[in-house]
Amino acid sequence: MKFSESWLREWVKPAINSEELAHQITMAGLEVDDVEPVAGEFTGVKVGKVVECGQHPDADKLQVTKIDIGEEELLDIVCGASNCRLGLTVAVATVGAVLPGDFKIKKAKLRGVPSHGMLCSFSELGIDVESDGILELPEGTTLGMDVRELLELNDVTIDVDLTANRADCFSIRGLAREVGVLNRADVTEPTVEAVATSIEDTVSVEIKATDACPRYLGRVVKNVNVKAESPIWMQEKLRRCGIRSIDPVVDITNYVMLEQGQPMHAFDLAKIEGGIVVRLAEQGEKLTLLDGNEAELNSNTLVIADHNKALAIAGIFGGQDSGVTTETTDVLLK
Repeated sequence: MKFSESWLREWVKPAINSEELAHQITMAGLEVDDVEPVAGEFTGVKVGKVVECGQHPDADKLQVTKIDIGEEELLDIVCGASNCRLGLTVAVATVGAVLPGDFKIKKAKLRGVPSHGMLCSFSELGIDVESDGILELPEGTTLGMDVRELLELNDVTIDVDLTANRADCFSIRGLAREVGVLNRADVTEPTVEAVATSIEDTVSVEIKATDACPRYLGRVVKNVNVKAESPIWMQEKLRRCGIRSIDPVVDITNYVMLEQGQPMHAFDLAKIEGGIVVRLAEQGEKLTLLDGNEAELNSNTLVIADHNKALAIAGIFGGQDSGVTTETTDVLLK
């Protein structure tokens, strides 16, 4: 399991540094494979906004921009990223900034046009994210803010090789308990405000395989905006655990699993026929999974189904036919 040290320290605050924490976890029998900073060393990178964006007069693949970083003068910056556009909030390496690899930002001219800085991608900040363009920050972020502070990049990821007998540590919550005991430190669960029920919709649940699943809980959530973007703090926490942000629904289920150790899955409510049935699969029953692969199931495989078909392999993998898409508006969280 890969996790963010700063996320762990939201739960428990041992008076030891990262190296000591990793050694302590290993000595407790949870072998640490790796400890890595979440970003490279850099300074002078600020939040900016593209307030003007036009074609370079002498280069088809370059754009000439003016960037507002919250100061009196706008910055002229030439950018070659395909996603650079008017109104975008960006990470700006200003003149004098130093990027990973001791790369210093200086005033320059690109094809005869002045450029007083650089619009940065994840990789240029030493952040391990697959991306073709510059980093896109949330709209409304305070201009001029230090990007390192915004993304809380003074953090490390710790990769722990957990064995099956330590499933209690497959979450931030479980790891916090372990670290708390090792250091005789209090474990404080983050405060969560209960959300009042606003709809009465339910889905019927029938459990046929009671030995394998004695209890099944679900909650209907309506009017979900799947096209919205998850908050940057959630995206960053997921990234540091090795999980890419997909959409708000998937991100929330992954977040809960990582923090609480509770596997969750979201079904598109409109694709559930008749209600939920928890049963064993029929021998040879087929299910197309979320990754597009077709699985042939055995008769001892526990599945979540509706009245006509299997929807998911219980606790393992969701099915494509009932998965959340950009057209989803109502979901069943299980």
